[in-house]
Amino acid sequence: MTETSGVAKTDNGGACTGAPWKDPSQKPFIELQSLSKRFGSFAAVDNISLKIYRGELFTILGGSGCGKSTLLRMLAGFEKPSAGRILIDGTDITETPPYDRPVNMMFQSYAVFPHMSVEQNVAYGLKKEKLPKGEIAQRVHEMLELVQLPDLARRKPNQLSGGQRQRVALARALIKRPKVLLLDEPLAALDKKLREQTQFELMNLQDQLGITFVVVTHDQEEAMTLATRIAVMEAGRFVQIGTPSEVYEFPHNRFIADFFGKINAFDATVIACDGETLTARLDNDDTQIRTRHAPPLEPGTRCVIGVRPEKLLISTQAPTQEGYTVTRGVVEDLAYYGNRSLYRVRSRSGQVIQVSAQNYQRSAELLLEWDDEVFLSWDSSCSVVLTQ
Repeated sequence: MTETSGVAKTDNGGACTGAPWKDPSQKPFIELQSLSKRFGSFAAVDNISLKIYRGELFTILGGSGCGKSTLLRMLAGFEKPSAGRILIDGTDITETPPYDRPVNMMFQSYAVFPHMSVEQNVAYGLKKEKLPKGEIAQRVHEMLELVQLPDLARRKPNQLSGGQRQRVALARALIKRPKVLLLDEPLAALDKKLREQTQFELMNLQDQLGITFVVVTHDQEEAMTLATRIAVMEAGRFVQIGTPSEVYEFPHNRFIADFFGKINAFDATVIACDGETLTARLDNDDTQIRTRHAPPLEPGTRCVIGVRPEKLLISTQAPTQEGYTVTRGVVEDLAYYGNRSLYRVRSRSGQVIQVSAQNYQRSAELLLEWDDEVFLSWDSSCSVVLTQ
């Protein structure tokens, strides 16, 4: 499958402040060329090509069994490709053993040595290389300062929190100064609050060091927070590659729209297509949606119109905004989350539509209740046409 480019500018963390994948003069730092891995007749990774640029925090996102961990193990050298090549910094490393590759890997379990102190864990790789003791001590001290663990240098792993063990594993992986750091579900073992905090720590650390990170995860929010670009993987192939905002706002197909966040999907029929503007009528409903879509679709073509729950406005009053799509329904379920409320509205066609509404006002009373009749509206530019 060919590579898909991202938008012109990244929209969050990492050392990559421009968009080298949009610049033809930039050479990729990591390149996968027609890479495959088969186990018997099963293709875990199926003829994929990819370019990652120096300083990116690149995320491979997918569900269980999609091939993402197998791909990471091939990058590390723990699995040998069935076909294709892997290049890092212009050098073909496809046949290079793991210990000779300019990469290091941080495992999901962290794999810290329980009988060693924090500083001994971090120093382990340098001692195996038989570096001078003075240099080892200096580099260990610098790395512990970087991951904010200098005061815990003599503690054993069983005396540390999950987040602290994660930083020990990260320091041990980084101290050998690899060109590429591979991270396999690096935050999966942390609780939600600590995971969110550690995401920003990881981004800041990567920004300071400028090392290219490749992260494998099944967590969509984690991928959006961390990545300069995301590759969404399904059944051994990349189905879309782009910046977090591109993949979220402009999914290529229904699988990506469903997998990457929540979306309301309306079955519809194209009734007109003028240039890049498409008009479709929802099934079992008189509601018409006008939205941008290219290439044009012929009238009568079946399609799916997708709208994210947070794009919808919900009100008991008829909206007056021009250019908005409007439909009606009844509140069937609601959930209060403090900062926002989630509504499930049964439309006139019988479809349940989810609406995520920010709670801007401080109030002990819910603004809407079960069985309220409501109007749902959204800017037509927020609709996306899903043809697959």
